[in-house]
Amino acid sequence: MLELFPGLRSLRAFDAAARHLSFTRAASDMGVTPAAISHQIKELEEQIGASLFARTSRSMRLTREGEILLAAAVESLDALNRALQKIRKLKNTKQLKVSASPSIGAKWLVPRLDRFLAVVPGADVRIDVSAAVLDFDRDDIDIAIRFGNGKYPGLRADLLFQDQVFPVCSPGLITGDKPLKTPRDLIQHHQLIHLDWEAQGLPWPNWRMWMLAAGIRDFDDSAGLHFSQTSLAVQAALNGQGVALGDSNLVADDLAAGRLVKPFELSLRAPPQFAYHVISPIETADTPMVSAFREWALREAGVTG
Repeated sequence: MLELFPGLRSLRAFDAAARHLSFTRAASDMGVTPAAISHQIKELEEQIGASLFARTSRSMRLTREGEILLAAAVESLDALNRALQKIRKLKNTKQLKVSASPSIGAKWLVPRLDRFLAVVPGADVRIDVSAAVLDFDRDDIDIAIRFGNGKYPGLRADLLFQDQVFPVCSPGLITGDKPLKTPRDLIQHHQLIHLDWEAQGLPWPNWRMWMLAAGIRDFDDSAGLHFSQTSLAVQAALNGQGVALGDSNLVADDLAAGRLVKPFELSLRAPPQFAYHVISPIETADTPMVSAFREWALREAGVTG
């Protein structure tokens, strides 16, 4: 049995003070007075029997005991927050938190969410769009759409779709005074929009690859606009700023609506290591909301394009 177990309020006050190394800023975070923070820290120090902060007239730092307690406090508070989130989910069976990368989120997922809400009325869907790969447990994610090879230990992964890549541009470039009749017209008359991205040592299909497939070898791929995200490259093409290489599934809606056109049919197939998958923890993969979202996403992928 533990002889000492600091109260939650004291731990939160200590955590805030340790992060800021300031009772005043900690008080502002917690919506209390600096005196209240000082009181909580004093009680905690008396309970533990050690000073947690070393104070001077100008600064404050953690003692060795404070550093040890901070590591435990952060871990404990995180664990408690995750537990509370899981408890809330037990009460709200309609809630679903979905993680997606910026490109798939902006160009494919968000434009279709109304269809999911039509399938699951009353669903409480929270979208977390981030380039970072989030942790399902720590970040409270139920299901994610991610780009990779589909090998995710401990997770269920269903192939959503794999892309082909081809030139896309605004219709205005086709009807303008600079023709786009042959691939060489791209070099002579138009600005190219590049996507500079690679993973696992392999580059995503780029303009140099496409030009080689089109029989053009004297090509300088340094000129033009360069982006690190597909959604930004496609947006530049929509703005009429040049010709981009679009991912077939991510530009499908823009092509169908006439916002983008394909000046050439030649396309490159993405390497098998690059594909979008719907992923979720195995232990929660068959819960009603996760299962409903997965089945809906796979159906949508089947009719995209």
